Amino acid sequence: MKHTTLLFGAAMATGCSSIGSVDLAGDRVELFPVAPDAPERWAAADVDGEPPKGEWLDQFNDPLLEDLVTEAIEANPGLDAQLATVRAARFDLEAQRGNRFPFISASGSTGARRSVFEGPGGDAIESDAASYGLGLNASWEADLFGRVATGIDLAEAQLAVSRADLAAAELSLAAQTAIGWTNLNAALAQQQVAEATVEARERIADLTERRFARGLSTALDVRTARSALAGAQASLAARRQATGEAARSLEILLGRYPAAELEAPAHLPELDPIRPAGNPVMLLARRPDIASAEAQVVAAGLRAEQARLALRPSLNITAGLSTDGETIGRAFDPAFIAGQALASLTQPLYSGGQLSAQRDAALARARGAIANYASQALTAWREVEDAIAADVYLADQEAAQLRALEEAAFAEDIAERQYRNGLVSIFNLIDAQTRRLNAESNLVTARAQRATNRVRYHLALGGGLPSDTPSRDPENAGAAGGSDTQ
Repeated sequence: MKHTTLLFGAAMATGCSSIGSVDLAGDRVELFPVAPDAPERWAAADVDGEPPKGEWLDQFNDPLLEDLVTEAIEANPGLDAQLATVRAARFDLEAQRGNRFPFISASGSTGARRSVFEGPGGDAIESDAASYGLGLNASWEADLFGRVATGIDLAEAQLAVSRADLAAAELSLAAQTAIGWTNLNAALAQQQVAEATVEARERIADLTERRFARGLSTALDVRTARSALAGAQASLAARRQATGEAARSLEILLGRYPAAELEAPAHLPELDPIRPAGNPVMLLARRPDIASAEAQVVAAGLRAEQARLALRPSLNITAGLSTDGETIGRAFDPAFIAGQALASLTQPLYSGGQLSAQRDAALARARGAIANYASQALTAWREVEDAIAADVYLADQEAAQLRALEEAAFAEDIAERQYRNGLVSIFNLIDAQTRRLNAESNLVTARAQRATNRVRYHLALGGGLPSDTPSRDPENAGAAGGSDTQ
């Protein structure tokens, strides 16, 4: 009768995770992301907005902008690194799931042996014999206290973090592209103002020199006009430099070579007032960076649980099978295989406080993640409140600058007619002309600032990508377009 032997050994000690009444691991600590209290409506507008609707790029009425956002999402190399992180997290999850199953490896060997012995007649006799062997090793950790399951949950949380970070990067890139397009149009508009300034200064210089030739102006007037023209030419060179830099910055976002070849119409949108959307509580469910922070809390809590479970016993079952030519026939005998198995139950007893300290450190980091979540929630609310409030003031600035431009244009026209008639000096004309050009430049700046603020408002709301712009995340590709509002 064959006997089967199953050995149980302990590397450090055998037993449970508690010794007497002392629990070495402690109880599991439940950790949750907690946001500070928030009102039911946006304070800056004192309204409880409806859930965001529509695509936020529509209000700019700029098909070129929508095409650029799509191009940026598809071609920007910066997203490749984040996408690689998502893929790595997905493979890490697959690897963790593999820990639920045994690890099995096999080996084989073969060789030849020659023997020489003396025969009956004293002659040497050679004998050749072949040798071969088969080895099989298996190991498996029983998930006694959920150590393996916790590792899988942690990998899933890390995957959620990486996917949320990718979504946040895509939204940020869409906003950066919209702001970059605004900056390029604003730079071109300012360049056009600078070109108009040079033309205006040239007219004054030509007029002054003709008046000087007829004895109606002084040399001081001529020098002053020439100085104003040179200053305008210097400003134009600076504006052209700014335009090139704005174009190159946007081309980088689009994944293009920065050659300053991107063309724009030098047009800035005239926007309607913001209609506040959603509310502070709703915002937390929309922003991908908040989703990432929430998943980081979950991951930190699972790391703390892993550190706690490191103080619990672990059960590992290993089996090693090695045969040669004489025993290979027994390689698949269940009784023979079972006789080679070893089960090891390991309970840490003393590590100089290392494992307990690692558990406490993981708990502290988890509580830090909760604090970071609360801080990010406050920042998200501030960004929306700032954008709502800023839109009111920027709209007032735009309206005031428009009135200033209209008045300055009238004043310039009057000053030029009076200068031609000798009623005012060249200084009065240059001053009136400067006021008009500055007002035009200030209007461009005000509209650009308001457009930029509008983009930041939708970024703060967690507005999604255009519906025809696929996400780089394969699992989100079918639902890339996020809802938002004007």
